[in-house]
Amino acid sequence: MAKVILITGSTSGIGRVIAYKFAKEGYNVAINGFGKEEDIIAQLKVLENQGIEAKYFMDNLRNGSECKQLVEEVHAHFGRLDVLINNAAMQCTSPIDMLPDEKWEESLSVNLSASFYTIKAALPIMRRQNWGRIINISSIHGLVASLNKTAYVAAKHGLIGLTKGISIETAQENITCNAICPGYVYTPLIESQILNKSKEHHVSFEEEKNRFVSEKHPSRSFVEMQDVAELAFFLTRDCAKQIRGSAYTIDGGWSAI
Repeated sequence: MAKVILITGSTSGIGRVIAYKFAKEGYNVAINGFGKEEDIIAQLKVLENQGIEAKYFMDNLRNGSECKQLVEEVHAHFGRLDVLINNAAMQCTSPIDMLPDEKWEESLSVNLSASFYTIKAALPIMRRQNWGRIINISSIHGLVASLNKTAYVAAKHGLIGLTKGISIETAQENITCNAICPGYVYTPLIESQILNKSKEHHVSFEEEKNRFVSEKHPSRSFVEMQDVAELAFFLTRDCAKQIRGSAYTIDGGWSAI
């Protein structure tokens, strides 16, 4: 029977590419996130062209009960859950004294609490199967801070702490929990931000793109979404079974500075 993966926040960006990687590897795929109905239908078709089953689940991860419900729905539909990737995230930029309280709460809900709830619901399933892999997509901001991103930084640091705690609780089981900490990943969202900045600064797109990434990445290159997907897949393989509670940086050397 094919293994099943659930990826939160997988209708766009990194999560979308991770979904495709695992579909190519023969996993049945559960996707979750926001998007236009026609775009989600198109994504499901692309995934199913790999010869697997794919299904969309629309639960809102801002709500703890819906996080639990998401896992239960995936298990009920596929009959198993082997890999959980907590990828959903949101970011707001503001000095802490000007950050609305509701934005702080939303950041903690989506970037941290959602992973707690999905893991809590998934662990009993994985224990019955005697196999499971949990991967939390944190961020380089789970290890370092940036100006005016306190809410995001706090939540992503917390996600690494959650990862370590779960890894210890499952240390003698065939279940692992690890985190991935990307730096700047070249996503459509980043591309649009660079385009807007290039217009604002009256410079070419390529000049602004180089300036943007060079500020943080000694490599002067972006992380590719496919690179993150490949690392996620590696962490599910048997050769990675003793990698537990790690926070893998994939950041162009940002954290080495």
